[in-house]
Amino acid sequence: MTLDLSTPTPLQYFAVLVRSDEQLPLLEAAASLAQDEYPELDVQQVLGDMDHLAARLRRRAAPEAPALDRLRALGQFFFGDLGFGGNVNDYYNPDNSHLHVVLRTRRGIPISLAVLWLELARGLNLRAEGVGFPGHFLVQVRLGEGRVVIDPFTGQSLSQDELRERIDELSPRQPFHPARDVPLALYLGAAEPRQILARMLRNLQDIHRSQQDWPRFVAVQDRLVTLLPSAWPEYRDRGLALAELGERRRARLDLSLYLREALDADDRQAMAERLADLGGRLA
Repeated sequence: MTLDLSTPTPLQYFAVLVRSDEQLPLLEAAASLAQDEYPELDVQQVLGDMDHLAARLRRRAAPEAPALDRLRALGQFFFGDLGFGGNVNDYYNPDNSHLHVVLRTRRGIPISLAVLWLELARGLNLRAEGVGFPGHFLVQVRLGEGRVVIDPFTGQSLSQDELRERIDELSPRQPFHPARDVPLALYLGAAEPRQILARMLRNLQDIHRSQQDWPRFVAVQDRLVTLLPSAWPEYRDRGLALAELGERRRARLDLSLYLREALDADDRQAMAERLADLGGRLA
């Protein structure tokens, strides 16, 4: 039997990491996203750097200390001593999603800061979760029957009223406002690692699409369809980007798959016409 000793590509490495929900290593998978832009990145070094920070933090917060004391120690360490915070001056820089850069600069966007914060929180045995809150990713720690919700961009602990205000800002101000009638807890469900990775990738997707940077956009789409193999619109978007790059055969494959699987899509006619323009047809 011949053994394959070749080094896996970054996408193959990512595919192995995200193969199982039960054993998906969020930090490692999130750090690996930067390998498309930084092919020589040593992901294990990123993990080692985080282990070092976690060891420093554990020397400050005894594991037998009350959970609230451990949470306060984490906040002081992460936002105070280390100085992590949001990159308000260059928010849409792709490096804000690259964890090894965020570790170096101490600046990122909510979700990249959240991934690092969550890793440290779990090292203190805190019941920490990411929260796919509307418009802005948050983190929370469950304390008994309650919870503390934190904005990883600022380190601010958010009250119920402040959370409601954020929801209201995203919705039209009308006398009847359905969002106000929804229990706040429904907005604070825990985000699973796969959901967090998808949100990170879609942040990069939005940046590269807005810049019409189709090679980088396709690289993101490759990861998205690996992560979410039944997310048919991601195949459509990759196919359209491949068409922009002149890769007509691959574009036809993606658009054909989209049309075959997304039977209720509103844009089927438009995509069928685009497929025909590329010399293909729906079987």
